[in-house]
Amino acid sequence: MLRRFKDSIRMPKLLFFNLLLLASTSLFAQVKTELQLTDIFSLEYVSDPQISPDGTRVIYVRNFKDIMTDKNLSNLWIVNFDGSNNRPLTTGNQNDSYPRWSNKGDRIIFKSNKEDDKMKLYMMWMDTRETVPLANTVETPQSISWSHNDRYLAFNMFVPSPAESLIEMPAKPEGAEWNVPPTYIDRLNYRGDGAGYLRQGNQQLFVLSTQGGTPRQLTFSEFDHGTPTWSIKDDLLYFSANFHKDEDLEPLDSEIHQLRVSDGEIKTLTSRYGPDQNPRLSPDGSKIAYVGFDDRHQGYQLNQLYIMNADGSDSNLISGDFDRSIGNAYWAENGKGLYFQFDDEGDTKIGYISTAGKVTVKVDQLGGLSLGRPYNAAQFTVSNNDRLAYTLGSTQHPADLGVSDGKNKKRLTSLNDDLFSFRKLGKVEEVWWESSFDQRKIQGWLVTPPDFDPSKKYPLILEIHGGPFLSYGSVFSAEIQAYAAAGYVVLYTNPRGSTSYGEEFGNLIHHDYPNHDYDDLMSGVDAVIKKGFIDEENLFVTGGSGGGVLTAWIVGKTDRFRAAVVAKPVINWYSFVLYADGAAFFSKYWFPNKPWENPESYLKRSPLSYVGNVTTPTMLLTGEEDYRTPIAESEQFYAALKLENVETALVRIPGASHGIANRPSNLVAKIASILAWFEKYRETPE
Repeated sequence: MLRRFKDSIRMPKLLFFNLLLLASTSLFAQVKTELQLTDIFSLEYVSDPQISPDGTRVIYVRNFKDIMTDKNLSNLWIVNFDGSNNRPLTTGNQNDSYPRWSNKGDRIIFKSNKEDDKMKLYMMWMDTRETVPLANTVETPQSISWSHNDRYLAFNMFVPSPAESLIEMPAKPEGAEWNVPPTYIDRLNYRGDGAGYLRQGNQQLFVLSTQGGTPRQLTFSEFDHGTPTWSIKDDLLYFSANFHKDEDLEPLDSEIHQLRVSDGEIKTLTSRYGPDQNPRLSPDGSKIAYVGFDDRHQGYQLNQLYIMNADGSDSNLISGDFDRSIGNAYWAENGKGLYFQFDDEGDTKIGYISTAGKVTVKVDQLGGLSLGRPYNAAQFTVSNNDRLAYTLGSTQHPADLGVSDGKNKKRLTSLNDDLFSFRKLGKVEEVWWESSFDQRKIQGWLVTPPDFDPSKKYPLILEIHGGPFLSYGSVFSAEIQAYAAAGYVVLYTNPRGSTSYGEEFGNLIHHDYPNHDYDDLMSGVDAVIKKGFIDEENLFVTGGSGGGVLTAWIVGKTDRFRAAVVAKPVINWYSFVLYADGAAFFSKYWFPNKPWENPESYLKRSPLSYVGNVTTPTMLLTGEEDYRTPIAESEQFYAALKLENVETALVRIPGASHGIANRPSNLVAKIASILAWFEKYRETPE
């Protein structure tokens, strides 16, 4: 009896302590802190969702990072359309990508470097998960298509050609150690951003049996061949290519071509001046849909949707009344229309267009593929029964997997809930204002720090997108959130020239950039200041690429900002046009004349022309292997600012191209550099 009494006393105490432990654990789990720069290594996102032909399953690429090796990595995962049975298809610290279902849905092909760090093409049987490499090619197949009978794959792949040189070096003495021979270049396009100095050769078309073996090369021309699409009888391939002799000088003048697989005979199906690309065969094989436009050398031209007979006859524009650029089109199973992707006022959507041209919106809020800045970027696919799988975006998370049956939408993954369970994010609010120049409405997004108090005053960062023909949107940005975590209010915007507002709005900066986009941005800053929580003595500005151009332009026009960071900019249009990786494009589409034909127009639009006005402390930041806006552009501005005795610094990101974040630590370095510069000049209240 006494023992039972003592136990009855102990049991409530034990229960009390257990409850106390559970309560403390629950309280600890709810404690959130600001985002840290190293959290970038923990962020994951979904890309390339591929829905099965019957619409029952989705394979997606799960992207992650390794903080120890500083690598971007990826595996393949599969999930049922209803969200059940989400599991990995591949595992390991490797890069698995490009999953593509067979037409029967019993196999997939994908690319991986899992064996020896060499990217190879693999096939997996979906019932057993048995996986084999299909070919051990020296180069990696690029865009790949299954034949309708699932017996063959067609793809394009780089084929090198001998690099000829006029320079003949004399024979060196035996045992002599000379430098490597000089590199002889005689092509206009000899280097590319992210690719470095280009090897001699072209993308050719190949066919490979799904039983494996040796690919058969189908084309041998001195031109690049685009993604191949099979005809309904698997005897023809449709693809886009620019076969014009002056292709280097006319970079957008591609056509749709037909190739007979048996003998390689090619027939050209389109002929207008301008790009024709991305051919899609209708379900019955009688029609081809493709995108393109009549080239008018405008800075921004809408991709429009056309349908023609499979033999190239009777081409018709069906999207002429739709003032948005069309991408990633897929036929509906009944052949009466196509699903497509488009950006609209900063939101990426899936639309459906009938063959008569009527457009309806099926899904919105796509995105989340850019972890750095909040660019609109998304992907989707369609099943044979018109089910959709897509990258679902939000200002509060990178891309997750979303699906829709045409009526209902569902989010299937939440890859970053573990991280965001203990990290606080800034709140993102959409804002609009009128430009002081012409009262046009301009869209932007305002991000406030975690635990924001509107009764207090905060420093402001104006962050400007590149392009300039691109758009920001309602999507997640680790870079923007890092600024907010450091205590800044951030304004990011879509000034005139941005896409997703129609062709007229985009071309407001045609041959007039930078200019009145400056007014749009300053009006946005003024509109935010009127909200009452911005410290007007602590305004900062930054932007990359086209945003770097505008940042450099801004500090030459006003001294209202305490400090600026000009990232990967164009400073001198004359020099940029002649040694960026697209001389023919930039000189033809962004300017009315070549530099020496009208140097005044180049000088007038160059931030370098206004360097004498700059008093704002300005940092320059660029990747050392940037061939889009080469680092010499930054070096020019740095030297000029030094000569003007302006406080300045130059940050070089080793090994980085224009995108900078080819390694996760590069993105961390960029953010840390910008914040360090702003903190150096930020005025703190006494």
